[in-house]
Amino acid sequence: MSRLKGKVAIVTGAAQGMGAAEATQFVEEGATVYLTDVNDQAGAALADSLGDAAHYVRLDVGDEESWNDLVETITKAHGGLDVLVNNAGLSRVGMVTDFDWDDFDAMVRVNQRGVLLGMRSVVEPMRARSGGSIINIASAAALKGLAGLSVYSGTKFAVRGMTQSAAAELAADQIRVNVIHPGATDTPMHQANSPEWQAQLLEQVPLRRFGTPVDIAEMATFLASDASAYITGSDFTVDGGFLL
Repeated sequence: MSRLKGKVAIVTGAAQGMGAAEATQFVEEGATVYLTDVNDQAGAALADSLGDAAHYVRLDVGDEESWNDLVETITKAHGGLDVLVNNAGLSRVGMVTDFDWDDFDAMVRVNQRGVLLGMRSVVEPMRARSGGSIINIASAAALKGLAGLSVYSGTKFAVRGMTQSAAAELAADQIRVNVIHPGATDTPMHQANSPEWQAQLLEQVPLRRFGTPVDIAEMATFLASDASAYITGSDFTVDGGFLL
């Protein structure tokens, strides 16, 4: 298993869920991985368990200085960067008539600003490697609005649009930008939803199961690898048929 041998990668929101699965698989496939999160205990423990190829760095994705410090550290150590997975995200339920403005600000800061800052921060270190792969994690809610997710869905629609624009802008540098749209996936974020909400979602999944973090990690590994070298600006839905 060496699809990512020699590559240097950042995975945000890597302390648990999809980010942890992505970071783990990247290491198994030969990459050097910088796991980032604000959950220091879980993030550092996972990095320790993955061995010398994994490094944990605290990162507030909504803070530009934090991104600059991370990229400087990686550039000094490796001369550049090959892969970024913008995985960190927040999900909070709220109808149009009653959502909380604090939730709005938090989701925009992480889901939208964090993705944009991440993409902007890695352009130069990817140019130093003559190209790279940026993988943004959006949601099936970026393709279909759902009741109760107006703010969350709005941030994820934004991620899809930013992905397409960045792909067009960075293609000349051989920097590919793609977006994964997970459906309902069995992560701590999903588990925080009520049993009633989860049951309603499951009824809409033709494969009759929720996704696993590994399902998403498999797609991220493909997009990080040279097997996807001719793919940019594309949507990849991993949702068990939810959008059929």
